[in-house]
Amino acid sequence: MKLNYRPEIDGLRAIAILSVIFYHSEIYIFENKFLTGGFLGVDIFFVISGYLITSLILKDIYNYNFSITNFYTRRIRRIIPVLFFVIISCIPVAYIFLLPSSLIDFLYSTLSTLFFSSNLYFHHSGLIYGGPDSSLKPLLHTWSLSLEEQFYIIFPLILILFRKFLKNYILH
Repeated sequence: MKLNYRPEIDGLRAIAILSVIFYHSEIYIFENKFLTGGFLGVDIFFVISGYLITSLILKDIYNYNFSITNFYTRRIRRIIPVLFFVIISCIPVAYIFLLPSSLIDFLYSTLSTLFFSSNLYFHHSGLIYGGPDSSLKPLLHTWSLSLEEQFYIIFPLILILFRKFLKNYILH
């Protein structure tokens, strides 16, 4: 199984990025908000990511050289440095601008972000994305990263189990 470069995927990524940027920019044209459904760009990213990761894992499984350790190591090397940079960059800003109670919430959101569970933390805290309190949550955007990382943690294990127990039925 060989994976070829797919330029249309880069085009879909560009559309997804632009839709999210325009959505958050809150641009109005003739008193109508431009691209009110731009948040769907995140969904596009999830689908693209799932497709690419599944393709990479299946290629390695078919070639009998898939290593769960190597897979997780590549994810860590790709995600963690940028994530740490974002968190460290947010700390002084949060310290300067947030009130003590919001600073405590920031600490909890930082911990949940480090453990890729910020989507669960923000959901259970009752926060409404785009609501008035969301501007006080500097790491709110990490919910999507947490969801994607949860997928990266669980999905390869599912594919390995499918290959092991159902290879004659599913992954042929």
